[in-house]
Amino acid sequence: MRSVKISVVVPTFNEEKGIEKFLKQFSRQTLPRNEFEIIISDGNSTDRTRELAKKYANKVIIQQSEGIGGARNDGVRVAEAEIIATTDADILVSRTWLEKIVDHFEKDKELVLLFGSNYPITKRKAIKFFSQVKRWENVIGAGLRIFYFAEGTNTAFRKAPFLKIGGYSDMPILDDMEVTFRIKKLGKIKYDGSIYIYSSTRRADKYGIGRFGIDALSSYLKIIFFGKDYHKIKRYAKEEYGK
Repeated sequence: MRSVKISVVVPTFNEEKGIEKFLKQFSRQTLPRNEFEIIISDGNSTDRTRELAKKYANKVIIQQSEGIGGARNDGVRVAEAEIIATTDADILVSRTWLEKIVDHFEKDKELVLLFGSNYPITKRKAIKFFSQVKRWENVIGAGLRIFYFAEGTNTAFRKAPFLKIGGYSDMPILDDMEVTFRIKKLGKIKYDGSIYIYSSTRRADKYGIGRFGIDALSSYLKIIFFGKDYHKIKRYAKEEYGK
């Protein structure tokens, strides 16, 4: 029986054009391939996403729960490993990504959630600046244990405490950060900037950095003051992007 140290959960929806490139990069991880599994939690794609993903992923499921958070939750439920890493299908991960994540959790048994840096693949200065600000905020916020701007593109957690708090909510935006407010009651959260990924900016490109920033700030304030986003921002529901 193979020993799986970490399960990688990836939500998808009509990612036919890029799914193979995304999945092939995991053959270059410094963590041996037999020590991690890849789970695709698909939003019932109408293209060949699932067909192509089956060539590389260990498990391909059709999500049953609502939202991108629900897709991740469904993936976690079928995961073999105690440690879960989440990312998206338009991400480039560093070669040491999984090895560093596993190392953190093996060394610190009190750690329940870990997240790293996100570098946008873009030439747009506004997006680069916004990304840099988030990294500064994480250094300060996580260092003081006040707030954590964790992103689902680069987050890892222990399965048991994650399921105990009910997993991700069905919020369409900042569900990845909101979960930190609940899980921190069960253990330690840590930010490590050396655990990094490169991300697509297709959502900001589609809606505009201004609109995206306003929506993110609105959701953040609702999380702070109300504990949830009671006013759903429908435009961030499951969708397709032009590539």
